[in-house]
Amino acid sequence: MNAIRGVIFDCDGVLFESRQANLAYYNTVLEHFGIPPVTAADRERAHVCHTAASPRVFEELLGPERVEEALVRARALDYRRFIPALIPEPDLQPSLARLASRLPLAVATNRGNSMDQILGHFGLRDFFRQVVTSRDVERPKPYPDMLLRAAAGLELPCEALLFIGDSELDRDAARAAGVRFLAYQGKVEGAPAVGGHRELVDWLEGEKGEVAGTRHEALGTRP
Repeated sequence: MNAIRGVIFDCDGVLFESRQANLAYYNTVLEHFGIPPVTAADRERAHVCHTAASPRVFEELLGPERVEEALVRARALDYRRFIPALIPEPDLQPSLARLASRLPLAVATNRGNSMDQILGHFGLRDFFRQVVTSRDVERPKPYPDMLLRAAAGLELPCEALLFIGDSELDRDAARAAGVRFLAYQGKVEGAPAVGGHRELVDWLEGEKGEVAGTRHEALGTRP
C-alpha cells in the first residue's frame, strides 16, 4: 500500500465545531423569507446546514424556486459576524503546525467564500497549500471533484492522500476519488475513525515508522 504523502481536511466538524455558526448564518437568510429558524432539535435539517453546499441547503429549506434569491441574499451577508461562533477543535493549531512541517496539507469544504476569512481570522492560512471550496468546482461533495482538484494542486496521486471528514458526503467523495478516508471522531458509521487532531498526528507519525502495520491496513482505499 502506498504511504500517505498528503492530508486533506474537511472544515465544518473537523477543523471547527461550527453548528452554531452555520445555523445562525442560514437562519439569517430564512428570516428574510419569513421562514421559522432551523434549530438544533431539527436534526435532519440542521445536518444539511452543517454538511451540504449552500445551493443544496437552500433547496432543502426553501424549495428550488427560491434558491437563486437566497444565494443573492447570502452573498450580501458579511460572514465575519458569524466567525466568533466558530470553535476550533482541540489541539488544532499545534497539530496542523506539526503535520505541515512534514506533509502538504489541503482543505476540501462545501463552504464557499467564507473559507478565506475563517482561515485568516484563526491564523491557519499558512498551514494549507491548497484550499478547495464549492466555488472552485462544478460539483460539491459528495462528488469527487474537490478531492481531485486538491490532489492536482498538491501534485500527488489520490492513492497517496488521506481525507479527514465527518459526514457521509465526505466518505462518498473520498470513495469516488480513490482517496483514503478517516471519520473524525467516529461520526461516519462503519468508517475507520480518528478521535481528534492529536491522535491523527500520532497515527500519521506511526504510519511512517516501522510499527505502522495493523492500523494502516484499516485504511485501504475503498472500492
